[in-house]
Amino acid sequence: MTTQAIHEQASVARGAKIATSVTIGAYAVIGEDVQLGEGCIVHSHAVITGPTVAGRKNIFHPFSSVGGDPQDLKFAGEKTRLLIGNENTFRENVTVSRGTVGGGGVTTIGNGSLFMASSHVAHDCHVGNQTIFANGATLAGHVTVEDFATVGAFSPVHQFCRIGRYAYIGASTVITQDVPPFSRVVTERQTTSYGINAIGLQRKGFSAERLAALKIAYRLLLRAKLNTTQALEEMKKTLGGSADVQELIQFIESAERGIVK
Repeated sequence: MTTQAIHEQASVARGAKIATSVTIGAYAVIGEDVQLGEGCIVHSHAVITGPTVAGRKNIFHPFSSVGGDPQDLKFAGEKTRLLIGNENTFRENVTVSRGTVGGGGVTTIGNGSLFMASSHVAHDCHVGNQTIFANGATLAGHVTVEDFATVGAFSPVHQFCRIGRYAYIGASTVITQDVPPFSRVVTERQTTSYGINAIGLQRKGFSAERLAALKIAYRLLLRAKLNTTQALEEMKKTLGGSADVQELIQFIESAERGIVK
């Protein structure tokens, strides 16, 4: 029978219930009222506090903090819970809070979800099965995320919102209303180029001549009434002697996703 593998430098509270075949790394902290099911892996420096119940084969990576007190000013130390299903992965710096009395007293996470680095699940949230939270994805309190949904990187979701099944939220999208199932939602990109990084290039030792050539090249690319192909042709004719401009031309010609203009 597979036995526990708890590092001698881990801190496991006496009241914790740890199944056989659980692995706990050095400096990990397992608090009172924590239950870990078969096959869970708690890497070094991860922290799990309770009351928290986690099912089978969950993985907690270094510096994740799961089952902590809710970030709610009304919380006064009440005994609330976090319930986690099976086969979820919590990457580095992920935080998951327990519930609050006012929100039902429990945060729940289903099965098979991936929480990438620095994502956050707040108090009283209910996360379904096989969801994906990209880096920095953030749920405020009382949010429901249904099965197979994806929350993109650095996307905050306002409290009490719902994310429907199979919905996809693109990166850096602010969600303040419910996202219907099967939909794709993304903030419109308006990223714009404003020319050369003059100060940065000066600090790197670029001469006035090099800067002047690049300024002309970017003026052709961004300000002249030319499309990209026409701008490149004009650069080749008038600025072909500049190695920096040649590098710029080659970069643009090899772009497979277009360029920021």
